[in-house]
Amino acid sequence: MIKEILYTFLSTIQDVAPIVLLIGTFQIFVIKKSIPDLKKVLLGVVLVIFGLTFFLIGLEKALFPVGEIMAIQLSNPDFTAKHYSGNPTDWQAYYWVYIFAGLIGFSTTMAEPSLKAVAIKANEVSGGTLEELTLRIVVALGAGVALAVGSHRIVIGNSLTTYLIVCYLIVIIQTIFSKKDMVALAYDSGGVTTSTVTVPIVAALGLGLASVIPGRSPAIDGFGLIALVCMFPIITVLGYAQFKSLIIFINKKRQKV
Repeated sequence: MIKEILYTFLSTIQDVAPIVLLIGTFQIFVIKKSIPDLKKVLLGVVLVIFGLTFFLIGLEKALFPVGEIMAIQLSNPDFTAKHYSGNPTDWQAYYWVYIFAGLIGFSTTMAEPSLKAVAIKANEVSGGTLEELTLRIVVALGAGVALAVGSHRIVIGNSLTTYLIVCYLIVIIQTIFSKKDMVALAYDSGGVTTSTVTVPIVAALGLGLASVIPGRSPAIDGFGLIALVCMFPIITVLGYAQFKSLIIFINKKRQKV
């Protein structure tokens, strides 16, 4: 365990060093000014290195195994046979997998620090009209639906390409009929869902599910969940904005009448 922590620590230093070197080079030779609060900056770099080290160890020891183990247990033939009276290989037999995937997608997205940061800034820019919690819930719902749909895709063996094409078509149509400021926010919301908390569990869930379902390949069918998690929040955020605009329009019409 100590050797593993040390190896991860040294690897993290190698990853962070080029960033620090690049910023320092620009600050000294291009901007030609000293770094403000140098002691605080150096302390922050040290904390980042230690934080990333323990976070990566945590991924390997906890999040990856949890996602994979849950996928394997919920899709086990013995488990599905107890909860489904029909053929245990039917797609309906895996309904607990879809429920778990949807809930884990929602909860991990709600816990994303990057999404919280975007929601706070969106609330500030909108002058409080777009509430932080509302945006996080809308994005998390999209991620939850994406994982449920993606798990269903793995079970029935459909092509990921078809799902992505349909999602992109929906997003394009929504983009045409949405306000420009909401389009930018929606696209950013789709990106921040694939961050530190969500990605490890999503990847492990897909790989674990594909490894235990007959006829599925982890390399071909196990990946792709993250792509769907990127797309669905865009759809839900734009859908929420359009629904809200529709409500405002209806209320204005009623007031005129």
